[in-house]
Amino acid sequence: MPLSKGGSRTLLRALRAVLSGADAHPSVVEVNGHQAPAPNGQDRLDQVVRLVASNMVAEVCSIYLKRDDNTLELCATEGLRKDAVHTSRLRVGQGLVGRIAQRAAPFATEDAQNAPGFRYLPETGEEIYKSFVGVPIQRLGEVMGVLVVQNRVSRQYNDEEIEALEIVAMVIAEMAEAGAFRGSDGIVSGPRRRSGPALCTGTAASDGIAEGTVHLHEPRLVVFNPIAEDVASEHGRLADALSMMRGDIDALVEGGGLGDAAKHRDIFEAYRMFAHDKGWTNRLREAIDGGLSAEVAVEKVQSSVRARMERVTDPYLRERLHDLDDLANRLLRYLVDPEQKGMELPADAILVARNIGPGELIDHADQIKAVVLEEGSLSSHAAIVARALNLPMVVQAERVTRDANAGDRMIVDGDGGRVHLRPESSVLDAFRAKIALMDQEREIYLGLRQRPARTLDGHTLRLRMNAGILADLPSLRQSGAEGVGLFRTELQFMIRGHLPGRDAQSSLYSRILDAAGDNEVVFRTLDIGSDKILPFMRREEEPNPALGWRAIRVGLDRPRLFRMQLQSLIRGAKGRSLSIMFPMVTEADEYHAAREMLMAEVERLAKLGYARPARLRLGAMLETPSLAFAPESFFRSVDFISVGGNDLMQFFFAADRENERVRRRYDMLNLSFLDMLSMVVDRCDAAGTSLSYCGEAAGRRVEALALAAIGFRELSMRPASIGPVKRMLLSADLAKARAAIEAARMGGASSARENLVQVLLDTVHAAQ
Repeated sequence: MPLSKGGSRTLLRALRAVLSGADAHPSVVEVNGHQAPAPNGQDRLDQVVRLVASNMVAEVCSIYLKRDDNTLELCATEGLRKDAVHTSRLRVGQGLVGRIAQRAAPFATEDAQNAPGFRYLPETGEEIYKSFVGVPIQRLGEVMGVLVVQNRVSRQYNDEEIEALEIVAMVIAEMAEAGAFRGSDGIVSGPRRRSGPALCTGTAASDGIAEGTVHLHEPRLVVFNPIAEDVASEHGRLADALSMMRGDIDALVEGGGLGDAAKHRDIFEAYRMFAHDKGWTNRLREAIDGGLSAEVAVEKVQSSVRARMERVTDPYLRERLHDLDDLANRLLRYLVDPEQKGMELPADAILVARNIGPGELIDHADQIKAVVLEEGSLSSHAAIVARALNLPMVVQAERVTRDANAGDRMIVDGDGGRVHLRPESSVLDAFRAKIALMDQEREIYLGLRQRPARTLDGHTLRLRMNAGILADLPSLRQSGAEGVGLFRTELQFMIRGHLPGRDAQSSLYSRILDAAGDNEVVFRTLDIGSDKILPFMRREEEPNPALGWRAIRVGLDRPRLFRMQLQSLIRGAKGRSLSIMFPMVTEADEYHAAREMLMAEVERLAKLGYARPARLRLGAMLETPSLAFAPESFFRSVDFISVGGNDLMQFFFAADRENERVRRRYDMLNLSFLDMLSMVVDRCDAAGTSLSYCGEAAGRRVEALALAAIGFRELSMRPASIGPVKRMLLSADLAKARAAIEAARMGGASSARENLVQVLLDTVHAAQ
């Protein structure tokens, strides 16, 4: 198999003749100066396998293409039985071919029959071939099929040979996208327009509801000549496109084009750094040296990045790979449209993409109504920027880029994490009515901002908001929140490629307190570990990270990092009141050790001339059942306790809230969970210690009613939830809610949900 990256150019030149005229589908084509009938799709597939087998001195070359999302069909072969073509099929994940398609990664073996996962297909006659190498035929991370080469003798395939075969597979993918194989026994290549209504469920990343027209961020780019006719020229085109792209990114970062997202300059600096990354550009140049055009070289490297993303669990590394993916999309547009005339967006555009980086989102921010991503996460750079710009966003909307067509109508439910594609008129009417109702309710909530959250039977609750970036602070005034019950400080660390220094940290904390004015801000110290990894810290491999080295444990074990943050908080306060809580405290000794470190820093900085906080409040987050049973002295020593409901429920029910198979097995209104919370309320009351509940449940009306009924008088939630929860509390009678919980207990129910829902319904009916 004497094929190298350099030798692949000879094969690619031969493939160019097969490709000739595939875009226009003429009746004749010119090959080597002679006219010949234009091949149909099957003819082209047959010619491709013959060329690959010949150039690689292989006895077998086969192409499997996807019939549907889960079925691979043998569509052409040189060496296997011809009557197996279009009759031999495998499921994705089945056999060596199916596993390559499933994993989107090459596989080679010198003994195929004894390789794990081998599936024997007797109709192909492949049992006499021992050596096997297969690579995915993929475009932009989407697997379209598998290219396989086999030989009778046992042999090992080296990395250079496999990479050369990948280049050929990339060209086959481009040919398929260009329609070169249409007519091959019904095989349809290229994008197909979807029709009919579709519902995509995902994760709500930024609140709000929007209706608009789909604008695909990654419209399918059909490259009719994927092979570099002049390698030097392709290198020049790539260099020009890189120069223009970098220049525009530099201008964006330095020229004041960030607008409201300027607060997150760190994110864009990291994005610019990746645009200048030498390793990335070297891989692009190597792909061109292998014989690919500049566009296909970018797509090849991009496909490799996307395949890596599928295998990476580290959230920070995934975000870095997403940045590279986004840069590749941008670079492709510079190659295809050097003058950057771009595509005109519809007036009510909803941006739909596999993923998007902060730079691309800023580019479109003033032209779009919402964002829908097939990937992404709540802590992604794009989600942070979307929240700063008040754009509704849904992430992890599976298959949305494949199901959506440019120009489709779409409804984005950023509150519920749902996306309606091509909605029926009844769905449109329902959402338009909901949007109108939300506008009316928003006006009502605005009118309630200054009113205390006092129930009908005279209990007043304090409703506060959660935040994580400076851009969240304007919501204090808009929502009527009485301060920030939780400020997540780790986001500043997660979006940087290096440890932010004391000056950067203290400057941010000072600006947060400035923006909050007279309202209290409770800063939670670094809550890292588990799924939150800092890029500049070595990841610790643990069998169960959620139960491992995280939160306060990291701070106490890494005192330099912890002290730096404590110093920055004290300096940022500039003599004002300062409230700090420590995350994931599981026993009293952890809190006392952290408090001792903080007080030592207060004294040390005072000697250096820094002002002491006018008032210092220290608390702990109760996120594990163990802390609920801490000694009485602990409850008296803390200034406040904040129940971290999300983690506490996870540990109480032994159910991962990110695992869809088990997350619905627990219910905050389960009576055993409410009993434990009631015990915490009683212990805090006895010690005279302030208590709050911080978590998603605090922002849901039924759950908020239950928390108020068992004695919580402070709730911290998303800003958008404050209005609805306050309106509910103003008409609530906590005595009736407590009676409903007790009735559920006496009736032998496991949850009080049904009874509490009825209480709310009765309240609504009474108000009408």
